[in-house]
Amino acid sequence: MQTIRAAVCHEFNTPLVIEEVHLAAPARGQVEVEIDAVAICHSDISFQQGGFGGHLPAVYGHEAAGRVTALGEGVSGIAVGDSVCVTLVRSCGGCPSCQSGHLTTCETRHDDTAGPLTTASGDKMLQAMACGAFAEKVVVDQSQVVTIPDDIGKDVASLISCGVITGVGAAVNAAGLRVGQDVVVIGAGGVGLNAIQGARIAGARRIVAIDMLDEKLEIAREFGATDTVSAQSAKPWADVKKILGRGADVVLVTVGVAAVYDQAPRYLANSGRVVMVGMPHGDQKSSFSPLILADAGQGYVGSKMGNVVIKRDIPWMIDLYRQGRLKLDELISGRWSLEQINEAIADTLGGAAKRNVIVFKR
Repeated sequence: MQTIRAAVCHEFNTPLVIEEVHLAAPARGQVEVEIDAVAICHSDISFQQGGFGGHLPAVYGHEAAGRVTALGEGVSGIAVGDSVCVTLVRSCGGCPSCQSGHLTTCETRHDDTAGPLTTASGDKMLQAMACGAFAEKVVVDQSQVVTIPDDIGKDVASLISCGVITGVGAAVNAAGLRVGQDVVVIGAGGVGLNAIQGARIAGARRIVAIDMLDEKLEIAREFGATDTVSAQSAKPWADVKKILGRGADVVLVTVGVAAVYDQAPRYLANSGRVVMVGMPHGDQKSSFSPLILADAGQGYVGSKMGNVVIKRDIPWMIDLYRQGRLKLDELISGRWSLEQINEAIADTLGGAAKRNVIVFKR
């Protein structure tokens, strides 16, 4: 057992508190990682706001990179000193989902309150999303870790652990985009920009970005959007159809707002599909017309973490980055210390940030 500093949530909708917590040594099959950088994802903020519920106190953070400092028994393919991405994709390898290659929807339940984190007084603590990476160190299952080259900056690498794989994977894996298809991406934040990159990499003909903010639409063009439409338009779906000449083959919804899912089918062509990437709070509901969707051969497709296989897809994405075909450095809006995490969250909520990253300087 060791003592580390972490940003702890004691009450929903209140600032995180930097304090000491206890971290257990890695058990069998687990890896200890000293965190160098962790990005702030909207899912972390939704947890902090109480939108996903969960036990308190809690340590959030799941988009991280660092260096391996200890190994539990039975760990293979990873060594102390390795640079790694730390993800929330925990997979058992043996359930029906894992056996069919769908590791992001592993069916083996994990109790995040029975993990390696406890309070300084020894009480139960939530290791959110099996990571708890708003902290100096984490202990995670070996399935959640992917080794990366030492020369990749940890601030850049942290983005790959969630935002990049979620966005790019949604376009390439979940949507199953074919060359020449037309794509609409609703939301030009961190995940949306990566969905745009994924659509470009997959060979989309037209990629239309939609957002409330004009400055984010300008950035979307830098990441591969061929066209942009303001979400403040009276009927943005009509604007999209004028651009494309018809509806889109794929609509990637990257914002966690149920009302956006209500509107998403309006952008579709016949036989098109809405890919559900952004996650609304648990109490939000959406509605649709089964008759219209069925008659047009349309549908909704879920996408969890881009349906990735992290040990296959993260090395591929790093290779694309090295070739200059995947933008990562440009995704970082700001670098903050752990002590500044509440300011970084507030800046993220402001809407203009792509990704804010907490960097640990030692």
